[in-house]
Amino acid sequence: MFDTRELGRRPGALKRVSRSVEAPADLGNEVVGVPEGAPIELDLRLESVMDGVLVTGTARATVKGECVRCLEPLERELDSDFQELFAYPDADARVHDKDADDDAEDEEDTLFIEDDLFDLEPVLRDAVVLALPMQPVCQDDCPGLCSDCGVRLADDPDHHHDAVDIRWAALQGLAGTIKDGEKDNAPRNGGDEPQEK
Repeated sequence: MFDTRELGRRPGALKRVSRSVEAPADLGNEVVGVPEGAPIELDLRLESVMDGVLVTGTARATVKGECVRCLEPLERELDSDFQELFAYPDADARVHDKDADDDAEDEEDTLFIEDDLFDLEPVLRDAVVLALPMQPVCQDDCPGLCSDCGVRLADDPDHHHDAVDIRWAALQGLAGTIKDGEKDNAPRNGGDEPQEK
């Protein structure tokens, strides 16, 4: 929660705020996010405008998660910029008088100042979650895990398995019986001689 009393309602008034806040729960996705209670550094610019307070800012936090390729833990610094207008409660009546045909969705998306305070959490949550990578990797060229045994390929670059296709397995035994220099079409001892025409 941030207080706007010092800013006043005079359009053009400006106030800069720097604050460290604790991260709320579930600030992230299934793979990566900001741990609950971790510090988030906020640099805000509060500007009084006709209908409310325009908040422009940057959030800096350390995000933790795991690589989607090799499942190793990872940690990154994240910077996220945002801008949002928090409307004065009486500004809502002025807007409705002018634009009576607006959608109900626009009304739901409007954030308001209540008792000279505004809650930045919804804006912060949207900004940080949208800035998170959808598929974080520990390094850009992470080879991932072996699909056969699950070994981390970055630890063993020469790792491989001799794959045997069961459809050809019966022919493997036949290939082992042919000795070097033997050919399938060579004449057999005591066999028929080729006929001349």
